[in-house]
Amino acid sequence: MIIKSFETSKINTSKNNIILMYGRNDGLKRQLTDKLNSNFDNIEIYEEKEILDNSNNFLENILNKSLFSEKQIFLIKRASDKIHKIIEEIHLKEISDTIIIHSDNLEKKSKLRSYFEKDKKLICIPFYPDNEQTLSKLAFEFFKKRNIPISQSNINQIVTKSLGDRENLYNELLKIENFSTSGKKLTDNVIKKLINLSENHSISELIDNCLEKNKIKLIKILNENIYSNEDCIIILRTLLNKSKKILILSMEYEKNKNIDLTISTAKPPIFWKEKQTTKRQVQNWNPQKLRLLIYKINELELIIKKNFNNSLNLITDFLLAQSASKTNN
Repeated sequence: MIIKSFETSKINTSKNNIILMYGRNDGLKRQLTDKLNSNFDNIEIYEEKEILDNSNNFLENILNKSLFSEKQIFLIKRASDKIHKIIEEIHLKEISDTIIIHSDNLEKKSKLRSYFEKDKKLICIPFYPDNEQTLSKLAFEFFKKRNIPISQSNINQIVTKSLGDRENLYNELLKIENFSTSGKKLTDNVIKKLINLSENHSISELIDNCLEKNKIKLIKILNENIYSNEDCIIILRTLLNKSKKILILSMEYEKNKNIDLTISTAKPPIFWKEKQTTKRQVQNWNPQKLRLLIYKINELELIIKKNFNNSLNLITDFLLAQSASKTNN
């Protein structure tokens, strides 16, 4: 059964306790998951790979806890069609616990998506990226609620820094809120420093050269910029968002075999200054390699969160490794 992301208040986990959330809006997916989790004592989180590597243990764990424990939530992250049969088996057992599944974009022919859409006992929620208007409204309401005076131009800068992800947006908003409680004046320059706006260009350039496999320029940027551990997540998210965009173009290029047509018909349109860079990136990466890259980025984010003090070394080694990998023939 399909419901819209703004209709989630209709979800009754007693009746519909297996929920698929798919699409490119991780911030909104996490927001809704947190809301659903507020009704439970705890949440167990699994990566799809963990489950596929030992599906019997996973099934036994869920079935046993459902029988002998209080109700809880199980969250499965980065799910794909590979887990379809396991979810089907769980559904047939009619367990009482709530299972939430996070997936990236699933095509119409996806077995997992189709299974959830057709079964009235299952919930399927598509999530679409936030546009600048939505993020701007969220930022405006955030500052209004907290009585923090701020100009629309500064809100626009914060929205730009968030890279279309409301989770990134809230991280930036919280920085500003924390500063405002100090009693110091919130000037334009202060906001720029708080959101590290001056580093946006270098991070974007860093990622572009990594995806272009321009190792010499990449090393130069790494040497000329002083990145902090806090920047590593921003760098990873920028690389993730860019890789997803290149994946869409790469899939189209694989179909039409015409790079100029691929770039000129891209939606949203590619800014003219970025066209040549994007061309080289699409030609350097095929869909299979990009999917693997996206998987590795997600894995690296988990590793960095567990080894935060070593995050700069981890992200530097990763970027250099990707820039040195073989290009497509």
